[in-house]
Amino acid sequence: MIKPTVKPRNPNFSSGPCAKPPGYDLALLSGAPLGRSHRSKVGKSRLFKAIQRTKEVLGIPASYRVGIVPASDTGAVEMALWSLLGPRPVDVVYFESFGKTWADNVKNQLRLRNVREISADYGFLPDLSTINFNHDVVLTWNGTTSGVKVPNGDFIPSDRDGLIICDATSAVYAMEIPWDKLDVITFSWQKVLGGEAGHGMLVLSPRAVERIESYTPAWPMPKIFRLKKKGKLNAGIFEGATINTPSMLCNEDYLQALDWAESIGGLPALIRRSKENLKVIEEFVDRHEWISFLAVEPEIRSNTSVCLTVNLPPDKLKTLIDLLDKEQAAYDIASYREAPAGLRFWCGATVEREDLQVAMQWLEWAYYKVK
Repeated sequence: MIKPTVKPRNPNFSSGPCAKPPGYDLALLSGAPLGRSHRSKVGKSRLFKAIQRTKEVLGIPASYRVGIVPASDTGAVEMALWSLLGPRPVDVVYFESFGKTWADNVKNQLRLRNVREISADYGFLPDLSTINFNHDVVLTWNGTTSGVKVPNGDFIPSDRDGLIICDATSAVYAMEIPWDKLDVITFSWQKVLGGEAGHGMLVLSPRAVERIESYTPAWPMPKIFRLKKKGKLNAGIFEGATINTPSMLCNEDYLQALDWAESIGGLPALIRRSKENLKVIEEFVDRHEWISFLAVEPEIRSNTSVCLTVNLPPDKLKTLIDLLDKEQAAYDIASYREAPAGLRFWCGATVEREDLQVAMQWLEWAYYKVK
């Protein structure tokens, strides 16, 4: 096997933080209000602009609230679990490590008793028809560590009684999200748009707001999780008044990523780019018997966190990964530490199709080199 001579222009295939948008330049952030209070008029206006632009680009219903919250997607999910769960039984749906973490937290930290787990092994989707929508439901839309996604929202009834809390961090901006069928949606800037880490986005439906205002959890509520103020939703969170101090530099970075998204055609273009990236890997896998998708069924195969198995023993797989890193052909492509051994290529919209094509050439060379 001849060693490739061309390398990806951007070999960053990490599943988070993800590749920056093409043409990214730190100089684009020169207008950030650094050194200014996030409570100042300019600081708050820039944070509120990020909220407004998020709703516009994603097409989030006008009646839904969008807020910037601490601690990335994890913080947003935990805030929702601690603030909303308790009045009803809970169905937790999971098919990878982060979803299982939410199940463990509901059972062991909140100590709710009436909790039902609906799960599947890595590479598979649980039977969604078994969900009881009279219960509150917690689920991930895309399994970042399993490469499995929920294909659509057809399984969710519009007349459900319970709330649906959805961790959608590796899906938003790359997949169609049925906002009207979800009550809480969480994500972070560091995924599909390649933003910086540490900030979460929390989206609430009117039904979720009603739950917050009508229900007070039995447990003490840390300040960082408090969504209610004087018995009502703390509206300031959804107008740019964050709970703790955000990074104005990271916020400006996110706004620049939104500018890039709109410049290429908005959400439809972002989804198209991600699907085209997945197709590159699908075509490569079709041509080689030694590599397979962890998610066998195409309809549930993630188009962002693409997880693969390779016909190599663990030591040689590690050698392959290290070799591609050393050659600057593909960085950070090892599968998640709790997932089956293999590879994981991020195929979100900020990744260039041509870079993936070149990376596949290097992957083939590295396989035969270590085999």
